[in-house]
Amino acid sequence: MSSLPLTSRALAALALGALTLTALPAWAESHDHDHDHEHAHDEAHEHDHGHAHDTDSKRIYSGYFTDEEIQPRPLSDWYGDWQSVYPFLQDGTLAPVMAAKAQTGDKTAEEYTAYYDTGYATDVDRIEITGNSFTFHGPEGAVTADYVNNGYEVLTYAKGNRGVRYIFRKVDGDEAAPGYVQFSDHAVSPTDAGHYHLYWGDDRAALLEEVTNWPTYYPADLSGDEIVEEMLAH
Repeated sequence: MSSLPLTSRALAALALGALTLTALPAWAESHDHDHDHEHAHDEAHEHDHGHAHDTDSKRIYSGYFTDEEIQPRPLSDWYGDWQSVYPFLQDGTLAPVMAAKAQTGDKTAEEYTAYYDTGYATDVDRIEITGNSFTFHGPEGAVTADYVNNGYEVLTYAKGNRGVRYIFRKVDGDEAAPGYVQFSDHAVSPTDAGHYHLYWGDDRAALLEEVTNWPTYYPADLSGDEIVEEMLAH
């Protein structure tokens, strides 16, 4: 088995906390947080889930939805071959996106670049999802494991908006593969993801506290310039 360390930048620190897992409900457990999820606002205009053109979808995408609107989602919503956008930030490809944010936001382009450098940071540059299987590609090779649906959690952020983490638990596969993966793509009901943010690690509860590092993945067949076009269009 590969010893690939499947950790994003902040997860190592979380692991040191070693929060004890407790028996959590499978569906719709709500958590209040003191921290701010600025990312949900900063990126609200740059994603496309195929239905973000009507008022309700934009409201939900921005994190304002009722409990009744939340629905379970199958893993098939995230099937595909996905690439990390982090290398495109590092090599300057996403500079036009940062410049566009600076024109309407409260940071300079350099400050946005630093913010997303923390947010996008990961050493897992590719993820394949099919059936019940994830394959994570990192600097030491690839690891594969099977996962089952472990429900979802509703997070409440300091700004008053909310988000839903859709969670899957490992049941078989390489030891180095994470025990849990948690998707966030600003949707709250079944829909094919156009991209997603992924949190992973072995402590389900600790992952729910992570809101500063959100490795982000777009389809692997998109070029860097096409990803820029997607981000600028939304």
